[in-house]
Amino acid sequence: MQRRMLSREDEEAAGEEVEVRREDQDKINKFSRLHQRELLLEEELQAKNKEKEELDDLNTELELSDEDDVVPYKIGDAFFHVPLPQAQEMLGVSAARIDESVSELEDSLSTIREEMTRLKVELYARFGRTINLET
Repeated sequence: MQRRMLSREDEEAAGEEVEVRREDQDKINKFSRLHQRELLLEEELQAKNKEKEELDDLNTELELSDEDDVVPYKIGDAFFHVPLPQAQEMLGVSAARIDESVSELEDSLSTIREEMTRLKVELYARFGRTINLET
């Protein structure tokens, strides 16, 4: 993150300092919390997408196997030998669960970003260039 100080011209253009009211500080704090939540959700979303990609790769590998093969399938910390069709079915269920989770995360991110945009508009309207909310 790059920080910069306002130039003299920018300081003079900003005019007098605007008093920070309690509700302004509450909005700034809410924006900060939403931003931190956004970062956590983005990280979680990347992990879920990576897991989904790995399941897709695994499913592709299993499609190349013989129908009569028994394959090791990890459940928790243990591996169980299961027939290929059952393993493919279990992978499908896992992939569907991850898709649902990804959809929920994307919805949450969308809601958070909308709220952050609303707060940005309100805070920039009040403080102008004297506040930096760019993330």
